[in-house]
Amino acid sequence: MEITKDILYVGVNDHDIDFFEGQYIVENGMAYNSYVILDEKTAVMDTVDRRFTDEWLRNLQSALGTTKPDYLIVQHMEPDHSANIAVFMETYPDAVVVASAAAFNMMKQFFHTDFADRRQIVKEGDTLSLGKHTLQFIAAPMVHWPEVIVTYDSYDKVLFSADGFGKFGALDVEEDWACEARRYYIGIVGKYGMQVQNLLKKAAALDIQTICPLHGPVLTENLAYYLNLYQIWSSYGVESDGVMIAYTSVYGNTKKAAELLAQKLQEKGCPKVVVADLAREDMAECVEDAFRYGKLVLATTTYNTDIFPFMREFIQHLTERNYQNRTVAFIENGTWAPMAAKVMKSMLEGCKNLTFTDTTVQIKSALSEENMTQLEALATELI
Repeated sequence: MEITKDILYVGVNDHDIDFFEGQYIVENGMAYNSYVILDEKTAVMDTVDRRFTDEWLRNLQSALGTTKPDYLIVQHMEPDHSANIAVFMETYPDAVVVASAAAFNMMKQFFHTDFADRRQIVKEGDTLSLGKHTLQFIAAPMVHWPEVIVTYDSYDKVLFSADGFGKFGALDVEEDWACEARRYYIGIVGKYGMQVQNLLKKAAALDIQTICPLHGPVLTENLAYYLNLYQIWSSYGVESDGVMIAYTSVYGNTKKAAELLAQKLQEKGCPKVVVADLAREDMAECVEDAFRYGKLVLATTTYNTDIFPFMREFIQHLTERNYQNRTVAFIENGTWAPMAAKVMKSMLEGCKNLTFTDTTVQIKSALSEENMTQLEALATELI
């Protein structure tokens, strides 16, 4: 696939994968992107997952023709991108590998060599001339590994963004970018908002016309849309006006409360209400929605003097990713010693800028008339 006259796509689609990174459901597969820049000197941008070595080498050979690559530029050492570094260096013995110092330390761990006789260490601000294409290297530590660099081609005005601006899904499947990019970002990069903000500030100084990520489609149009979403996500801002209700329920009473609250919110004109059963729905989707909307209701039962396991897991996902700048409400259920609200609130104590509603709904076994009044009050307060 031609990105520009001189830049070719040589990545692969993976439709065999079920869980990306062992935890994220990817019904539409995954893309591992790699690119070739053809000039007086030729550079290959990253490799692909080890299960696609042969396909990638064929793609590479087709793009190169009789040309031998001069450089392999390694932006990110996660194995879905770096697994074929050693294979590449063996296949092209005259090539030089270009990466950050931290990346070479990781290469020694992965491949038991750091290619000391065939390497070029680069850092923030360094450049590499291929001819008319000059590559500028930009340090992007903890987006989302410490060794990451991104690369800007000043000739074609292309940003090779490593895992930034990536998404789930193979490239031969049509699907909405934002949904799977959001789930990807929140799940994998979400903890590192400050570091992404730092990278966005650096990118703002560049004239970018194309973004080439390591996952997902090449972005060539309406780049302001994608940059704006990354600005919202990385600053932990509210993307959509609405309320998410996340619940667990043992015998259906807490579920009934969650559904009644959703109904009351809709009747009061709430623009969007999302209700999620944490025990049955994709946890990554639930975490994504918690970050997308500005208001979150947590509804669960007291369980072994704690809270139901799926709710505990959900809150841990939120706190791990620096959940902040939101309004949070609680619905708790307990037959003899309700304490779920207290536990949930304590788990969120380390989060910044959370506002807790005055109303907490406390169910004792089954919904009562008092609970109906509390749900009405909570809906009003959330609106």
